[in-house]
Amino acid sequence: MKIRLAFAAATIILVFIEVMIALFVHDRIVRPYVGDIIVVIVIYTFMRIWIPQGHKLLIPAIFIFSVLVELLQYINIVGILGLSDSRFFRILIGGVCDPKDIVCYAIGCLILVGCEHISKKREKTA
Repeated sequence: MKIRLAFAAATIILVFIEVMIALFVHDRIVRPYVGDIIVVIVIYTFMRIWIPQGHKLLIPAIFIFSVLVELLQYINIVGILGLSDSRFFRILIGGVCDPKDIVCYAIGCLILVGCEHISKKREKTA
């Protein structure tokens, strides 16, 4: 239960950071790149609330999901579904496919792999 609360707290904090970036950061590095790196970490921490012990396919699944969202942007899914007037869905799904976003998702997933590796190493020594 303790680990679930820790992941819930991490998710809330990271979502808050993402919202702050979206609302107040209008630069060429943090908003477009750091935000995309953090988003996969948000998905991971959220999923770990429900899967506290983790799973070896969790990070690859998150990466695949992120790439699928990017592909949905490429085909303009927001427009296809008739949601172009909805600011919420334009922000949630995004409107512009950018291969650099996929690189950012990969970086976020690599950070997660590193964190899991460190965590497992600590568990073994404890």
